[in-house]
Amino acid sequence: MGGEILSVDSMKVFRLMDVGTAKPGAETRRQTPHHLLDVVDPWEEFSVAQYVALAEQAIEDMTVRGKRKPIFAVGGTALYIKALCEGLFEGPGAHPGVRRRLHDEALSLGWIALHDRLKAVDPQAGERIHVNDRRRIVRALEVYELTGKPITDLQRQWDRGRQRYDCVFIGIRREIEDANRRINERVRRMISGGLVEEVKALLALDKPLGRTAGQALGYAEIIEHLQHGTPLDETVENIKINTRRFAKAQRTWFKRFRRTHWLAANRETTAAELADQVMERL
Repeated sequence: MGGEILSVDSMKVFRLMDVGTAKPGAETRRQTPHHLLDVVDPWEEFSVAQYVALAEQAIEDMTVRGKRKPIFAVGGTALYIKALCEGLFEGPGAHPGVRRRLHDEALSLGWIALHDRLKAVDPQAGERIHVNDRRRIVRALEVYELTGKPITDLQRQWDRGRQRYDCVFIGIRREIEDANRRINERVRRMISGGLVEEVKALLALDKPLGRTAGQALGYAEIIEHLQHGTPLDETVENIKINTRRFAKAQRTWFKRFRRTHWLAANRETTAAELADQVMERL
């Protein structure tokens, strides 16, 4: 197509985090330009607003150079896709005081207690947000405290279908058993590809990992293994379980993209066959 890849992944933005994010290698990136990879250091924080601003710059750059429409690499962060294509969620801004207090309460009462509080005030968010997703638990409770409304209600207002870009959404749908098999295989490849060594190097940096990078799927579990002695085989199993839970949450998230063209894939479907189907839909 003559296009370029615009990554839509909240973890691939971090430098030095390659194995655990399945970042494309140097040869792939030489063959096809990729944007929004390696844009911040792992001790820094990064927001969806920053992503949208940088993505818009990349899209403008591609347009000026006469490239065809960018190809957004889907499968990373649904929130980023939605914010870029439909606009940012118009919720209240972050309130440092509220966040500090919620974190203090979590240290005192435990994160399960905060998750139970979320389920009480916003049952749908409590069901959608995993008990280990501390950042989203805090954000949902913060929004409720600042507005008096569940974040789920505000997000429904966000789901009005406005379009900032003329986008075609194409999704690959697999049976859950097949998806889980692929998740387990991906975790195996990450471990054999040096994820433990990558996390050791990150922990050895002069600056501590930022909250977002340190809670990344796969990285958080390896940090627990290195710092608290969780056996590696148990750690690997935890990564598989948490990734499958994340995949379930992603399936729920992608239901918001109502105009998506879904392609069915199974164990026998090749990448080339899927690429042909994508081209036909485009």
